[in-house]
Formats: sequence, C-alpha cells, structure tokens
Amino acid sequence: MITIEEAEKIILNESFDYGTEMVPLVKSLGRILAEDLFSDRDLPPFNRATVDGIAINIEAYHSGNRNFLIKGIQAAGDNPISVTDKNSCIEIMTGAAIHECFNTVIRYEDLSIENSCATINQGTFKPYQNIHLRGKDKLQGEILVEKNKVINPAIIGISASIGKTNLLVRKLPRVLVVSTGDELVRIDETPNPYQIRQSNGLTILATLQKYKIRAHKIHLKDDKKNIELTLKKSFEEYDVILLTGGVSMGKYDFIPDVLQKLKVKKMFHKVKQRPGKPFWFGKKAKNKFVFAFPGNPVSVFMCLHRYFVPWLRKSMGLKETKEYAILGNDFEFPIELQLFAQVELHMNEDGQTIASYHNTNGSGDFSHLAETNAFIELPANQNTFKKGEAFRIWRYN
Repeated sequence: MITIEEAEKIILNESFDYGTEMVPLVKSLGRILAEDLFSDRDLPPFNRATVDGIAINIEAYHSGNRNFLIKGIQAAGDNPISVTDKNSCIEIMTGAAIHECFNTVIRYEDLSIENSCATINQGTFKPYQNIHLRGKDKLQGEILVEKNKVINPAIIGISASIGKTNLLVRKLPRVLVVSTGDELVRIDETPNPYQIRQSNGLTILATLQKYKIRAHKIHLKDDKKNIELTLKKSFEEYDVILLTGGVSMGKYDFIPDVLQKLKVKKMFHKVKQRPGKPFWFGKKAKNKFVFAFPGNPVSVFMCLHRYFVPWLRKSMGLKETKEYAILGNDFEFPIELQLFAQVELHMNEDGQTIASYHNTNGSGDFSHLAETNAFIELPANQNTFKKGEAFRIWRYN
C-alpha cells in the first residue's frame, strides 16, 4: 500500500499526449486549444471613435474656436470622411473609423447642434480624447491567446475576430467506463431488497462530459471469463478504461487477476486513504491506461477527481492548479489513513474560502454529495483537525 503522494506521482508521470486535431470553431467550446492565436492585423485596425459625437481637429478648439461646421455624418463601417478646413467637423458614431485629419471626438453631451453647426460647451479637451488608436490593443502578429487554454466564449469571440473558422485542439482519449457487480441493476429497473441501481457509470460519464469526453459505458456481471474477454477487446478500441468495483479482496473481485492475465502492468494497488483504499492503476503498452476504482460511490467520486482528472488535465496540456480552504469547524478522524472529507464551501466576509465538514456514513453514503461541493485532503499523521487550519481541496460541484 502506497501513500497518496506516491500514487499521484506515479499517475502524473504517465500522462500522455494523444495528439491534435482540427475542429470547427462553433464546436470548440470546452476543448483545449493546441495552437497560439495571432492577430491578423492591428487591433483596433484603425483609429476608432469610442463615443457618439463630433470629430474635430483639437488645434482649432485650442485656438479659441467653439463653433464647427458639420460636413457630414459617418457611421461605423463607412469609409472615413476627411475635411480640409480645421474649423469644420463631422458627426461620428461609436466604432466608426476616424480620418487622420481629426484627432479628438467631442461627445454629444458636451455640445449643441443647430443649423448644421456644432457649438462646443466650455470644457477641458485633449488630443485623441475618445479615440481608440490603431494598434493600441495588439499589433499585427502578436499573440492574442496562448495555447493550452480551455476554449471559452471569450476565446471563441477572439478566434472569430481573426477569421479562424477552425481551431487546432488537443485530441481526447477514447474512454470506456465499465461498472461491475451482480448486485447492480439498470436505473429503469426496480431492484429487489438486496440490489441497487447502477449509478457510478453515469456519474463518471457526467464528469467526463465537462471535459468534452463522450465516453462509452457498459456493465459486466461478476463472470471472470466474460470480464476478461470484454476487456481484451476493449483495449483494441479505447485508450483509457475506467473500472468501478471488483478490485478489493472479495471472492468476486476478479479485476486485478484479469488485468494481470491481460498483461496490464500494475503500477500500484491500494492507497493509504479513505475512501478509496483499494484503488488500482496500471497501463498496457505506452498509451493504454486503466484506472480501477472501488465500487462504493463516494470512493469512485473521490478517486475520479483526485487522480483521473489531474492525469487528464496534464495529458491535455493544462497547468496544475492547487486550491486550499480553511476548515470552518473542528472534527476528529482517529484512523491512520489520509482522509478525504466531504465539505461545503463558502466565502467569508474577508474573501477566504471556508470548508464546513459534513459527517457522513462512509464511502457508500452518497447522499451528501449533492449538498457538498468538494473533498478536503487531510494528512494521515494528524487525528484532530481544528477550525482555522488550511488544507488542499478538490472541487466536484
């Protein structure tokens, strides 16, 4: 049995780059960008008005002129209008291109218009006021978005602005989710008093969908030969197999033996943690991986977020993020295992993340997962945990 730190190191050292692919921009939301995005021209590409008003040459105003003859009206998208007389102006709308003969825009609120003449009220105005200068944001060829970011609506908008109809993204591993156990029935069935409905597989599928992975799911009865035949075939079609159940010490826990027979290299089996102690991890060849979780729902949920999701994020090129929270109440855990406790997070008035511990009834008690939103990782060499102490958290809701 190994420590959490050892398990984490082994798993993250096995991260794997599955390559890249092009996807349409409209289908890229949530994927991982695999290319830098560059500006195809200066941003903004022209001097543009940032308010509705009149465009003038500020020298005329500073010379004492307050009345400007209006020579035209310019909307956004129009070719810029020019004038030769410094005592003339044009009306201009927000976003419109400004000809170089003008260097200031005066708001409508600061003037009055009568008989095609704009009269500027007294005020302090300066060159290039209310003008967004060409190239002020980015110059042509500068990076707008660096690769290895999750594509969000802002990145989609930036991509559209530079004409990217397709984006290069990280390929996602092909994932199979396998639940095992004779005691499990379909969710549309009525279980007998000693059966339960299959939920772990759907929980995993939902988590994977957050990362745009559309995994397949199957359920296998406790039939060792059938498990072996199914997994053997699955390794030909999938990159990652996520198993739930069948990895402990029971008579029907066939998974470790089957994986050994299929020549899947065991990297470790059992971690000094609660929940999820029987967790098994291994690989077949250089790019086929098995995460075999215990069957209890909370164990599956914790191991998925603590081990698989970080492996996936690293494989996708995302940077590691660490988040901590302060305990909001005291509690004790007198067992020499590293505890992942369910907590409810909230922000206090000082902007600190507070984790309120929820007492539960073990790894089979999934009833609290909806009212909590994170696991807090607590050290094994400590039995009493005090309000105000800070520890690492793993969000799931």
